[in-house]
Amino acid sequence: MRRWGLLAKEALTQTLTFARFFCLFHVTNHYLWSPTLVFGPSMLPTLNLTGDVILAEYVSHRVGRLGPGDIVFVRSPVDPNKIVTKRIVGVEGDRVTYFKPRNGDSCHTVVVPKGHVWIQGDNLYASRDSRQFGPVPYGLIEGKAFFRQVWPPNSFGSLG
Repeated sequence: MRRWGLLAKEALTQTLTFARFFCLFHVTNHYLWSPTLVFGPSMLPTLNLTGDVILAEYVSHRVGRLGPGDIVFVRSPVDPNKIVTKRIVGVEGDRVTYFKPRNGDSCHTVVVPKGHVWIQGDNLYASRDSRQFGPVPYGLIEGKAFFRQVWPPNSFGSLG
């Protein structure tokens, strides 16, 4: 009988350790940082067409620490089921002049409204971004990329 009590106590300890680990994993993965697979042509040449595993952090946008040049993950204003990766070109109050390559090669200027950011892909010819759908509400920002290519290791480095 005593042996069963010790086994039950050990099983309970292992279960609690397991639960603590998954709680820590959940908090880290959803609120601090996580590896993220990014692929597609819109961020060429910064990110590879076939995909990069990069580290994303989820704190900067919550404390207002984003600015022009940062690569961010944004819930698409066109399709809320998609997360797109783009570079912030302007924040609220900034005057942004942009080029529409498919619209008769015309230049336009816009002032980014309060509570919004202007995002663009690095590959202007293959990116659907603020040039098509306008300024993006700050609340659609999901996170910020801060290290490029966790894999393969020879490409590891800062995105800043």
